[in-house]
Amino acid sequence: MSAELHKRALRLSYFTVVYNVFEGVVSVLVGLWAGSVALVGFGLDSFVESMSGGVMIWRFSRHPDISKAEEQRIERKAIKLIASTFFIFAAFVLYESVKKLYLREAPDPTLLGILIALVSLVVMPILFYMKYRTGKEIGSRSLVADSKQTLACVFLSVSLLVGLGLNYFFGLWQADPVVGLVVVAFLVKEGYTTLTEEELCTC
Repeated sequence: MSAELHKRALRLSYFTVVYNVFEGVVSVLVGLWAGSVALVGFGLDSFVESMSGGVMIWRFSRHPDISKAEEQRIERKAIKLIASTFFIFAAFVLYESVKKLYLREAPDPTLLGILIALVSLVVMPILFYMKYRTGKEIGSRSLVADSKQTLACVFLSVSLLVGLGLNYFFGLWQADPVVGLVVVAFLVKEGYTTLTEEELCTC
């Protein structure tokens, strides 16, 4: 039973990485095309989440083959890399959001961006539940923490949907860079928590 649960955890981690990479690429491309800093920031966050998911894959696939000390050493390096990525992306999104608000650079309304947010709102809650339940069943604190990160992405998707929707349906272009600032706060919080608690996928 335990072996099957670990296989399920590994499959969920693979799905998390593949989905986030796909979501990130599409979000960034559509965001650049529409001039939506919120959508670009959402896509960049997806890339960071895929990196965290990659570490989860390494944990579940390599754990029996390496020592605890080696596992901790490699994970500490990964933590610093991922935390740094959070801060770099946050600085970029902050700059773009402030610039668009100051220069009044209105993004184009994007229905495709709204669809991306809607798909995320369908997929992420299901993925959260499956990872949380599996993590509890096998007693994996890391997978439970990873599931909570997925849950946080649900709330980020809601913010994205609100910003894109206000722009698309009501022409409130300011909502897009404002949501970009929400993304910045999320990225900084996650980067800081990752560094201070020295854990991946903290929430």
